[in-house]
Amino acid sequence: MPPIQDHPLRYPLTNELHARPFPAMSSPCTVVYLAVKQPNEAEHRDRMQDLHHLTDLLDRHGAPHPQPGATHHMAQIGRHMLKWEQHTEFVSYTVYSDGTGSRAFDPADFEVFPADWLAAAPGQRITSTMFRVEPRPADAAVRTLAQEWFVPESVVVSQVLDGSAVIAGDFRIDPAGHMRFAVFPNAETGSQRIGRIVQRLCEIETYRAMAMLGFSRARGLTPTISALDTHLSEMMVAMTGGSAPAEQTLSQLLTVSAELEAMAARSAFRFSATGAYDALVNQRVRLLRETRHEGFQTLAEFMLRRFEPAMRTVKSTEKRLETLANRARRAGELLRTRVDVERSAQNQALLASMDRRADMALRLQHTVEGLSVVAISYYAVSLAAYALYPLTTALDISKGSLTALITLPVVGLVWLGVRRIRKKLH
Repeated sequence: MPPIQDHPLRYPLTNELHARPFPAMSSPCTVVYLAVKQPNEAEHRDRMQDLHHLTDLLDRHGAPHPQPGATHHMAQIGRHMLKWEQHTEFVSYTVYSDGTGSRAFDPADFEVFPADWLAAAPGQRITSTMFRVEPRPADAAVRTLAQEWFVPESVVVSQVLDGSAVIAGDFRIDPAGHMRFAVFPNAETGSQRIGRIVQRLCEIETYRAMAMLGFSRARGLTPTISALDTHLSEMMVAMTGGSAPAEQTLSQLLTVSAELEAMAARSAFRFSATGAYDALVNQRVRLLRETRHEGFQTLAEFMLRRFEPAMRTVKSTEKRLETLANRARRAGELLRTRVDVERSAQNQALLASMDRRADMALRLQHTVEGLSVVAISYYAVSLAAYALYPLTTALDISKGSLTALITLPVVGLVWLGVRRIRKKLH
């Protein structure tokens, strides 16, 4: 093939398709699963802490370390096989070994994770699950074991992957703090398919637990949203009736809007993640291709009855928060328009008052101009009279007659001069 330059992401993106292979598990075997999540801002956590915690466990068994920046790793620890995966918000550990103990779901099986290592985990347990995989017995024996190991009220039993195996569980936490699932594969079911079934159940339980975090957030926000809804309705009534000053109502409305926007911002990631986890749970359930077994409820029916209402609550809360924020925004715009109209009316009244004052000032100015013409004329006549007094002898007239003769011309000249000056100013 002629040389051609590869895109720098060609190989990494292709390898990502094979990043999380299904483990191969034989029957019978015992599987323990643990998922750890940091309590706050898990999506922004320091992921090197996850790797350090993993290498601590590997070092105790002399197992090889993962590659730098790895998001998954498989290693042999003693007689167990470890599968580690790093996700957006959590890390998961799956440990499985051949054979089963005489006691079903023995808490001692979880001791593959040392107590001091668990105490040093960079986060909190979001879920832990124990699996018991053993050859499929007769249907009557499956019914007996399901009723013996699980709570009858919530037990789920179904055939999966075209009848390749029967799964059972009740999604309840036992006294040791773990979930329990039983897998009964057929004799001809291969190890890859068994591992796929266990992996799907681990994903369903983990994504279900992560999705329920959104339900907890929604339930915590409901009282606050209800209180803000009532307060907003009261403000709308007050705004309609005009019983409260518009500026005061607008200030309160802006406070409510800011609080709603802050709640929406704080909950945006959790609600979005809940929607994604909900979709993953439903997808993983469909991939199992389950059918009913011996009249028990299926996993899909259990999720529809117990899990789906919680997800609907989350979606309803998210929609309610968005609707309330939009209501507050629209109310603010209406009230702001009302305030602008009132201010416009006030400005018009102010402008009319200013026009009246300007008209009065103009009239006063004309009056003052008239008085100023008289005053200036008085002094101008006096000066002109003093200047023309020598002519009284030559013309043989009295000073009073001379003053009377020059008064009207002087007044006219002063009036024309004042008008010319005012015209230049305007």
